[in-house]
This record gives sequence, C-alpha cells and structure tokens, in this order.
Amino acid sequence: MLTRITLVFALCALITSCSGPAVQEQTTAVVEAPAPATGLVIVQAPDGVEIAATVYSAGDPTLILVHGWMCDQTYWNTQVSALSQLFGVVTVDVAGHGLSGTDRQKWTISSLGDDVGAVIAHLHLQNVIVIGHSMGGRVALEVARLMPGTVVGVIGIDTLQDADQKWDPEETESLLAGFEQDFDAACDSFVRSMFGTQADQALVDRVAADMCSGPGTIGAALLRNYVDYDVASAFKNAGVPVRCVNADKWPTNIEANRKYADFDAVILPGYGHFLMQEAPEELTQALIKTVNAIAAGDPHQ
Repeated sequence: MLTRITLVFALCALITSCSGPAVQEQTTAVVEAPAPATGLVIVQAPDGVEIAATVYSAGDPTLILVHGWMCDQTYWNTQVSALSQLFGVVTVDVAGHGLSGTDRQKWTISSLGDDVGAVIAHLHLQNVIVIGHSMGGRVALEVARLMPGTVVGVIGIDTLQDADQKWDPEETESLLAGFEQDFDAACDSFVRSMFGTQADQALVDRVAADMCSGPGTIGAALLRNYVDYDVASAFKNAGVPVRCVNADKWPTNIEANRKYADFDAVILPGYGHFLMQEAPEELTQALIKTVNAIAAGDPHQ
C-alpha cells in the first residue's frame, strides 16, 4: 500500500516524458511574423503542431505559465491579473491540450518543452522565468535546458518534490495499464485524490470532469512517458535556479533536490495539488515573492 501511495504521489506531482532530457540542439521554430502586443497567438512547434498561447502583458522578467497534465492555460486565470501588473505574462497550451493541436506521433515532456520554446522564440523574449504546474514543472526544466541564457529561472507549482523518487516497476505498470484500459474511470479517481480535504466539492467535480474529458490516448501516453523521466538529470541540465511553491499533501525533499540544482521551496500547508484554484491568493503572493527573488539574484526567498 505504501508503495502505491508513493507512486500516486509522484504521478500527482506531475503530470509527463521519456527516459530523461538528453542533450540536444535547440529546435524551437522561428516565425518571422511580428507577434501581437497582447492576445492569442498561434505558432508552430518544430514538428509542425500548432501551439496556442495568450500574451497578457509585456515586462521584465517575462513569466511563461505552463499548465499540468490534461489541463490548459485557463487554469492560471486566477493568477494572470495580479502577475501581469508586475511582470510580462504569457500562458501556453502545450500540444494535446486546450487550443493547441494534437497531431503528434510521440508524446514526451521533451516535445512539450519544444512547444513552449517555440512560443518564446516567436515572441523574441529574453529574461524568462518558466512557471509550471504539476507536469508543467518538468516541461519548465526542459525549456531551461533548451534555451540557456534566455530562461533565467524555473518555478514549479506542486511538483518536482523529490528527484530521488524511485518507481516500483510492477506497481507502475499496473497503474498505467489502468489508464490505458479505461482512461475515464482511472482519470476521475486519480484527479479527485489530488485535492485537499477542504476543497470545495463543486471545484473538485468541475476539474475532474474537465481533465478527464480530454484525449485519453494522449493522456495515457504522457503518463507512461512521465514515469521514465529523469528529474535529477533534468535539474542538472536546467542550469538555472529552481524554486517550488508546493502543497504539503506530499512531502518535498528539499535536501535531495539540492544535490542536483540550486533548489528551494515554499510550502503552503493545508491544500492539495491544484493550488491555483484551492489557494489562489496565497499562491499569487508566493509567486510574486519568488519571481522577485530570482530576478534579484537572491538565493533566499
């Protein structure tokens, strides 16, 4: 039982990629058309998939907000107003989610990093901090690896809890098989388990229905890819400060993570995985403080 709980925790901290972030050349698409000052923008990822993003404001630094598994950019709606008054803010739908395309042959965190990189390249952004919820935390590490000098920091939201997390092969295979055999049922149970005990039931129902209505084949493929992702190597290859704002539903192993990166974390007690919805004001204030610390080069938050 403990092994399964640990496994579910690690997946919850998610939510995708392959056997780890191999070093590769930056492959972000270059689009010559001028980017809009604000509003929706559609760019092409390196493999041709259309990627949707929304520009809310221009500023320095620019925050790129990346959603989690089976979510979309609207999950940041409660943060963008306050953040865009202080910083540049862009939200992104990675491929297979939201308004972005689904015509991709292989679903990996690495490819989702390419999606975000394509948006950054299209907008000609510099001094970028990538903020990723859940699976988006891994995606953020990929973007930092792809765009050294452009990305100056990564902030994870309830993610990247333990780079030394080990997976039990049998438990992992059993859990993943459940998503592949009956995605809707497995997804519904999975999503509901991630909320804090104080979460509003209407919110839980709404998020579960939304996430589990997405393309199950893509969701299952991303989960299978996620369990092979090498977080420790990703920390090392990111080459930037990594900070997290995590709930206390699952423990964050700060000391383990510090073996691989300049890492620190703020813990918001009493909440579950969806901090954007469960603790919107607390998360926003923690993000503002953390962004300012990274921008100032302050090692302490």
